[in-house]
Amino acid sequence: MSITPEHVKKVLAEADQLYSAAEVQQAVDAMAIEITKKLEHTNPLVLCVMVGGLIPAGWLLSRLNFPLNMDYIHATRYRGNTSGGTLHWIAKPSMPLKDRVVLIIDDILDEGITLSEIIKDCEEQGAKEIYTAALVKKKHDRGIGQKATFIGLEVEDRYVFGCGMDYKGYLRNLPGIYAVNENE
Repeated sequence: MSITPEHVKKVLAEADQLYSAAEVQQAVDAMAIEITKKLEHTNPLVLCVMVGGLIPAGWLLSRLNFPLNMDYIHATRYRGNTSGGTLHWIAKPSMPLKDRVVLIIDDILDEGITLSEIIKDCEEQGAKEIYTAALVKKKHDRGIGQKATFIGLEVEDRYVFGCGMDYKGYLRNLPGIYAVNENE
């Protein structure tokens, strides 16, 4: 089924807002304080997980006032769908990870499969320490037990979008966090 802008507008109109833009920014502020306390003297390499991590990473990076390097990785299980499949690597970091402290920033921690694979790849590249940050963590007992070092907000086990998270490739740009109507 092809997604039309009209369908996307309908999904947004019927969605439940879970967090306002102000609430999201408060969570990002809190995350930045935690990250700064832990990493400000480590000269970290920050890896943004594309595409969803772009918005949370941008917000966090503008609040981290200490020396760091930036790079990105692009790995996805969703590829425009609402459920994940096999991890597909599009781009790995271009900067060397050997003996570096690495901070991985992503939009959401759901089942932990993507994050776990990214961590494994960082370990294989020789990262000294690996920290992870996710703007949102879903509350459920599925998954592989992968945790994130820094979490901004928690959401119920629903399909969420906004703040980097998408609905079928759309709505990543919203400043708040929404859940698809249960009847969608």
